[in-house]
Amino acid sequence: MDRRKFFSVTSAGAAAVAAANIGGTRAEAAAPAKMAGGVCASASLPPLKARLGHQFGALTDRSAAWVARYGVDAVCTSPKVADPTRLYPTADEMKAMLDIADKHKVKVELVDSVLLTSSLIDKEKNPAIMLGQSPQRDRDIEAFQNHIRTCAATGIRTLKYNMSILGVVRLDEVPGRGDTMYNRWNYKEAAAKNPPLTRAGEVGEDAFWERINYFLERVVPVAAENKVRIACHPQDPGMPPQGYRGIHNVLGTIDGLKKFIALHENPYHGLNFCQGTVSENLYHPNDEIGDVIRYFGSRKKIFNVHFRNIRGHRDDFVAEMFPDEGDVDFVKVLKVYREVGYEELLMPDHAPKVIGVDAEWGSNENFAFEFGYIRGLIQAEKHLI
Repeated sequence: MDRRKFFSVTSAGAAAVAAANIGGTRAEAAAPAKMAGGVCASASLPPLKARLGHQFGALTDRSAAWVARYGVDAVCTSPKVADPTRLYPTADEMKAMLDIADKHKVKVELVDSVLLTSSLIDKEKNPAIMLGQSPQRDRDIEAFQNHIRTCAATGIRTLKYNMSILGVVRLDEVPGRGDTMYNRWNYKEAAAKNPPLTRAGEVGEDAFWERINYFLERVVPVAAENKVRIACHPQDPGMPPQGYRGIHNVLGTIDGLKKFIALHENPYHGLNFCQGTVSENLYHPNDEIGDVIRYFGSRKKIFNVHFRNIRGHRDDFVAEMFPDEGDVDFVKVLKVYREVGYEELLMPDHAPKVIGVDAEWGSNENFAFEFGYIRGLIQAEKHLI
């Protein structure tokens, strides 16, 4: 969606409200606009309840004050774990995080797992679950179960995690808007370089599903017992069946994600729905993404959304760009989230890099732009009933 279209949408919403308040009653102002023939464009849809969110590492006074400045409704963050050998936070460490949040009037709704991050397996300090290495994976799964319990003890609704071996795979960088750089992926170019196997070796479809199933059958019952949702991020990006570096990315297709949520089906088992990653797994993202959202959203399996755009399609795309310049029409998809009754967070994700700026805070002004863009879309959609 380009900026002209965005301002057209927001201006239309503001004009409609202003005209109704000037020329009629409050009830008339609240009434839905009608199309030709007297049929309301979206009268059957529920009100939009999606909210603005953000994610980052450990919560500090600095990061809490920063998101509070921009009116972010809620965040995904992490407590500081004092003992690096303990793979879950204690309830006291969770409470210390929440004390910082309360100080800055920031709401924490999700936390990241200490385990099962989005890193390449060769760099992962605790790889046993994804490598299928017992008995260490059983000890690590127990730590994940304990993290679920500390979430329950401190009122955190959702624990976010990844089930990835390759991490977030990209090919190179290309110049973006202004002084920014965007990441790019092209499967044929990457595969032609014949990169070596990871320490995981060859992991085919059956082996990968065994590891996923082994994990889920041990953690989903604990999540249900404690009423804490566990939200898995899709594998980024999808790969062809022959895989990449010997790995078959089974959670890098829509069919794979459908199979995933059906395994040990439970209301507390679902997805951290990265719209950018899912778009990367489609051949026609703008045409197909709506039906994908409908499938998972209607089943209440979308626990959080990374609201990210791409340019391109499966196996060949430019990622990590600003949301207003990608191929996916954000106005259209926002209506789909409204249609399925999505009530959770829309988070900007992978803001473009700025070369030569501090790595930790260099992209924060780009996130600030994305906060305003997403907030504007949400507010405009609420008025255009």
